[in-house]
Amino acid sequence: MSATRPRTAKAAEMEALHQRLEHAWGTPPGLWGVLTSVDHKVIGRRYIVTGFVFFVLGGILALLMRAQLARPESGLIDADRYNQIFSMHGTTMMFLFAVPIMEAMAVYLVPLMCGTRNISFPRLNAFGYWVYVAGGAMIWIAFLMNVGPETGWFSYVPLAGPEFSPGKRTDFWAQMITFTEVSALAVAVELVATIMKQRAPGMTLARMPLFLWAMLVTSFMVIFAMPAVMLASSFLISDRLIGTQFYNPAEGGDPLLWQHLFWFFGHPEVYIIFLPALGMVSQIVATFSRRTIFAYPIMVLALLANGFLAFGLWVHHMFATGLPRLGNSFYTSASMMIAIPSGVQIFCWIATMWDGKPQFRTPLLFVIGFIVTFVLGGLTGVMLASVPLDLQLHDTYFVVAHFHYVLIGGAVFPLFGAFYYWFPKFTGRLLNETAGKWNFWLFFAGFHIAFFPMHILGLIGMPRRIYTYRAEMEWGGWNLLASAGALMIAVSALVFVANVVVAWRGPKRAGANPWDASSLEWAAASPPAAYNFLYVPVVASREPLWEPQEKRPVMEGLSASEREVLLTTIVEAEPDMRHPLPGPTLWPLLAAIATTGLFIGSIFHEWALVWGAIPLTIALIGWFWPATPPRRKEAEA
Repeated sequence: MSATRPRTAKAAEMEALHQRLEHAWGTPPGLWGVLTSVDHKVIGRRYIVTGFVFFVLGGILALLMRAQLARPESGLIDADRYNQIFSMHGTTMMFLFAVPIMEAMAVYLVPLMCGTRNISFPRLNAFGYWVYVAGGAMIWIAFLMNVGPETGWFSYVPLAGPEFSPGKRTDFWAQMITFTEVSALAVAVELVATIMKQRAPGMTLARMPLFLWAMLVTSFMVIFAMPAVMLASSFLISDRLIGTQFYNPAEGGDPLLWQHLFWFFGHPEVYIIFLPALGMVSQIVATFSRRTIFAYPIMVLALLANGFLAFGLWVHHMFATGLPRLGNSFYTSASMMIAIPSGVQIFCWIATMWDGKPQFRTPLLFVIGFIVTFVLGGLTGVMLASVPLDLQLHDTYFVVAHFHYVLIGGAVFPLFGAFYYWFPKFTGRLLNETAGKWNFWLFFAGFHIAFFPMHILGLIGMPRRIYTYRAEMEWGGWNLLASAGALMIAVSALVFVANVVVAWRGPKRAGANPWDASSLEWAAASPPAAYNFLYVPVVASREPLWEPQEKRPVMEGLSASEREVLLTTIVEAEPDMRHPLPGPTLWPLLAAIATTGLFIGSIFHEWALVWGAIPLTIALIGWFWPATPPRRKEAEA
């Protein structure tokens, strides 16, 4: 009896603490809660679902293109609609799916991995999501109204200029760029602040999970790369709407300026998509190999090297533009050099599995599929780094094949593995393992059947961005095979959706840590409570759930009745101060609506920038108006 009373008292104390924290950190019920939530988990789930919806929409466009190209001289889709379809496919996949879905996973997972209760700047997080949804909805509504972009996802000038693309199609595309980059920059700032200042006590830089390192490098890349494409699209829409001449050579402009600005963003973007996937792979490999990642410091240095070198490659997209040969040789060297850190990471993953006891569950199968596919894509990338070969293969289907091997192989395979791995954390439910294996093998086989023939099509001369071809070109057989592979990918996606729907309708039975993983997100409940952790965890090793940890302090110093997070020092993660965070509010949504009105209105009249700034200013004043005097307290021991 004497032992029972303390346990009962402890349980009652924890239940009371849980109730207070739920009241402080919870999201209001109903529509008001949907519109005002600033919980990183709620917003992260919305990002993930919205990103996957855009993935499905982009995939439908891909199937339409493959249906058109499956046989020669097809009349299924006319040239104008095909131009819009391939432009929308690339735009959707690159700007509305690939970057946002990686940041979406981070929005959900990074605070949990750091051992904190919410992301930094939670209102900015909500604002970023609403702006992202508005930009995606705008471009897709324009497409359905036959005002979709027609100049590719890269929108080269002078084709995209006012002379060759009249009307509003390219204007909608240019403003969509601004929408999505505002959202991406907002998330990047939040992630940097969260990783640098909200890590659990004891989680030094040398103890951070590799996914946190990957997202930290990625976020800095976003901050440095995204302004370039925002500047490029702003120049473009200025040329089109108010008569500036940034890209008009007759008036002192230069069309190559567009390519430099766009690809200074565009090639780092490949690694902005790829580096989060590397972090996901590291977490999955460690968990299912039952050992820590081999050569952790080398893995961190490789991530840093990828992020740094990615900014020195953009001209390899421009070898056919007549730039000086000496400059081309530099970018050839850099393009080959960046394969080294990627190769190092692959060897470290293989060593981890070799020295561990791998369990070949669905997440690890997708990781193995990623390694095989990405290595093939990397080899063709090294080939295209050669200027003479690039001049022959430029703008052929060989480049299309390489591009998809790198991006689908380097991002979508790991992303599917990550969905299977973290789905229990998102929902408290496990996805079906048999359906997962069907999902993997259909996707793996369908991908290679769809895209490997495109290498051959490129080598025998099929150019990109054509909507039909004559029978005597002898491209029909390879295109039919590629279209069959695309259909297999679609079936695989349907298997995944069915798996998710069935699991979602089932009971919650995953448990907090069904994989027996080592990182802190698995210390929280599945799905996590509104406040993430009852007590802020303390970390004493790189694998906190696999190794003995320091005893939790009796009093952590955070309020249980207000939204407060513990800030720690950047390097050693020692407690620094406690910091209040704002609760649910409508102001981020109102600011996003005002921003949307400003951006869309400016497509039709330049004075919309002036008049649209008024409601935006009002929304921002409401956003930043202090409800109570700001409080900053030193953290208690």
